[in-house]
Amino acid sequence: MRQFGSLFLAAVLGSTITFLAVRWIGGNSSNVRIEHVNGTPVKNIGYTTDAEGNLVPLDFTEVAARVTKAVVHIKSTSSARTMPREQNDPWQFFFGPNMPYQRGPSQSTGSGVIISDAGYIVTNNHVVQGADQVEVTLHDNRTLKAEVIGTDPDTDLAVIKIIAKDLTHLSFVNSDQSKVGEWVLAVGNPFNLNSTVTAGIISAKGRDINIINSNSQNQDGSGQPPARTAIESFIQTDAAINPGNSGGALVNLSGGLVGINTAIASQTGSYVGYGFAVPANIVSKVVEDLLAFGTVQRGWLGIQIGSVDSELAKANDLSVNEGAYVSGFAERSSAKDAGIKEGDVIVKLDDKDIKTSSALIEYIGRKRPGDKVNVTVNRKGKELVLPVTLKNKEGKVETVKREEKDAIATLGMELEDVDAKVLKSLDLTNGVRVKSLDNGRIARYTDMEKGFIITKVDDVAVKTAKEVNELLKKKKSGELVTFSGVYEDFPREYIYAIRM
Repeated sequence: MRQFGSLFLAAVLGSTITFLAVRWIGGNSSNVRIEHVNGTPVKNIGYTTDAEGNLVPLDFTEVAARVTKAVVHIKSTSSARTMPREQNDPWQFFFGPNMPYQRGPSQSTGSGVIISDAGYIVTNNHVVQGADQVEVTLHDNRTLKAEVIGTDPDTDLAVIKIIAKDLTHLSFVNSDQSKVGEWVLAVGNPFNLNSTVTAGIISAKGRDINIINSNSQNQDGSGQPPARTAIESFIQTDAAINPGNSGGALVNLSGGLVGINTAIASQTGSYVGYGFAVPANIVSKVVEDLLAFGTVQRGWLGIQIGSVDSELAKANDLSVNEGAYVSGFAERSSAKDAGIKEGDVIVKLDDKDIKTSSALIEYIGRKRPGDKVNVTVNRKGKELVLPVTLKNKEGKVETVKREEKDAIATLGMELEDVDAKVLKSLDLTNGVRVKSLDNGRIARYTDMEKGFIITKVDDVAVKTAKEVNELLKKKKSGELVTFSGVYEDFPREYIYAIRM
């Protein structure tokens, strides 16, 4: 009995010593003590500052609630269209090579951002391109018909309009002031899941991923693709973006519109870590032009450029390792006229340092014909400042008036004058050439091709694009219009008919 009592006393004493030791160690080691608190632990993983500069928990709830009301779901419907056959199409056995065939109606979906209480919405061009009907579903489930106001394939942007009341809209912010590492939210409708919000940071700026090339299918007759006119200087984010997010909002924590979500980098078509948005400063300029002129007024330097890196610098004996290297000029080059030469490295535009070609493209992409830009070049180690007056692609400094583009652009055509010698060789006294065709009504519903010379609209002879436009403007929706004309290599008359 006495032995049992001794053992019991020893056990109690040992437990007491162990308990006191743990308390002493625990009081001196933060790695041991674990606490559980009530509330939402996620709020404590990051902090930001409020308007007074106080440190507060990072919280997305308020901005998410506001922004989702301004982001809409867009459904575009295209009617049956004529599609060219592919070279190895098995249907060639029945229809012969290169014969067109009919495809049924198709639908595409995406997102859009309300930017005005008047009902204007910005989205991606590829969301509404070629659509005969566009429907918009608001945050409160109202579904409305939308009108396409204008598109810009070179930035993959479009503006549409709805008529509605009580609309929440977002305001643009200066995307130049956004920084790598800054928190952003991506808002849209991925996989048709309305009002989806994802969070991330800006992981890079000025990305050119070569995804936009509106002229890739147009040829100049040489068999070579034309000069690329796309403007890419994307904001890269790791906020999850998936199919259906196209045209949605990328916003900062104040709810300001930083960019329009446009693309993802993926082998599968789904999000794998990188998303890309058109910066708000580019979006704002495109929207303003489309609303004011009906077409984007774009200034061009008229140069071929590439980003300078160590390899290019070594190969061309350059004295700088950053900038935009001038490797050639376009036919009507405002840069060449101002004294810029091949081999120059553009290092600054006005007061903005230029470190890559995409930075140059973004800055010039905000300018209009007639704007003046001070271009600083590094030429064999010396810096020169050359003032340049920007021109448009046609070599002019004037803006293109809306009434000269509207009806023609609606049909998806770009027209140009025909040289008098060409007309004479074809025994023609008048005509307007189809310079290019995008995926508009002409391309979808007729077999007209680039290079077609329009001599008559209905039975009226035409000599200029303005005359064609004036005749088309008089047509009512659904009214038939015919285009008569010839091709240079096939001088017999062709007639194409389409409803407006």
